[in-house]
Amino acid sequence: MTKLFKEMLIKIPDEVQYIINTLENNGYEAYAVGGCVRDSLLGNEPKDWDVCTSAPPAQTMKYFESQNIIETGLKHGTITLRLNHKSFEITTYRIDGVYADNRRPENVEFTGDLREDLSRRDFTINAMAYNPATGIVDFFDGAADLKRKIVRCVGDADKRFQEDALRIMRALRFASVLNFSIENNTATAVCGNKTLLHNISAERIANELNLLLTGYNTGNILLNFSSIIYEIIPELKEIAGFQQNNPYHHLDVWNHTITSVLNAPTDAALRLTMLFHDIAKPKCYTETDGTGHFYGHPQISSDMAGKILLRLKYDNKTIKTVTQLILYHDTDIKPEKKHVKRWLNRIGEERLRQLIEVKKADAMAQSEKFNSKKIAVLDDISLIINKVIEERECFSLKELAANGNDLIAAGIPKGAAVGEILNQLLNKVMDESVENDRIKLLAMAQELRKC
Repeated sequence: MTKLFKEMLIKIPDEVQYIINTLENNGYEAYAVGGCVRDSLLGNEPKDWDVCTSAPPAQTMKYFESQNIIETGLKHGTITLRLNHKSFEITTYRIDGVYADNRRPENVEFTGDLREDLSRRDFTINAMAYNPATGIVDFFDGAADLKRKIVRCVGDADKRFQEDALRIMRALRFASVLNFSIENNTATAVCGNKTLLHNISAERIANELNLLLTGYNTGNILLNFSSIIYEIIPELKEIAGFQQNNPYHHLDVWNHTITSVLNAPTDAALRLTMLFHDIAKPKCYTETDGTGHFYGHPQISSDMAGKILLRLKYDNKTIKTVTQLILYHDTDIKPEKKHVKRWLNRIGEERLRQLIEVKKADAMAQSEKFNSKKIAVLDDISLIINKVIEERECFSLKELAANGNDLIAAGIPKGAAVGEILNQLLNKVMDESVENDRIKLLAMAQELRKC
């Protein structure tokens, strides 16, 4: 039964109103549909606005022929209209054909029935349409599911996931981002169809994983749907239930990992770092007098994470960030200005600040008996970083008051010696054994030259 919620007014952009008016003035139906309706009802600003219509694609293109049209997916009834430097997808009501690849229908049949179009969509909260004149059209209780805070498939959950296996990751992502739970039948179907994820491109899996990891309900999803995570990253299964037998840790490796993910800022690279930072611990485990040790696990975890991220087709920047942070996550950083400046020189300000966040997230997931001291030290290091940056203290060659040309002008021959002396000068400046002053640096350079 159709439910109309005229009392729920949604403010749609002028461009969407223009699209709806144009199609209606030519005798067709048109509605804002999907995520924009869901987000509006939740009180969030939609990122995208999509329109569905009873108008066939050829007619839609005719009515907007004076505008910039992109034939995004004409085969499936979708065009993209560019208005005021923004994109709006317009899709004809359709019935999907067979999904032979568990991702997209082989063909579609256009229809004039809005209900048939909405019935093919993934979740009830994404299967609502809105038109200012009609109100909200909700055949599948999507608005009620929003109030109940649940993710539920439209119709047969098994069929929905077998049509498009990416919906498995989307279910987890929506539950995480919206802080919802997954309805029981939908949850059962998620787990029962998880092997179909192998038919989905790595890039799409990675995109959903990023969103899942940075959501409000990440911890519950990782804990309650760990089998899905293991399906796409089987290496993580090895840390499930792996006891650390170490006084610094009160959780097994998987639960420590989940807790550390939650303690990290909601940045995809940082949360990926925490997801993988201890992945090699089972491979590195040794025991002395009943106490567990994991010597060398940062290097091996970094290597494993790099291979996993490469397999999931992550970009080079993300891979470099995550692997470097994992490599250094267990390294001791002293809360001393000289030591901090050396770390700034080694990995730069941005990466060092990220590393502090990673180390803090790791510490917060450890035994309370020890973590408070670690966190206090990390806070002190952050203050030192701030002071070094604010006072423009030297920690790299570009900030050194003397450069290669200065040394050559002072009589030091061109060649490798210039670079060697510059690096020695930088080390002395960072150690505060010489002031970062051009005259004093040149005098020191002459002394170094004699050595």
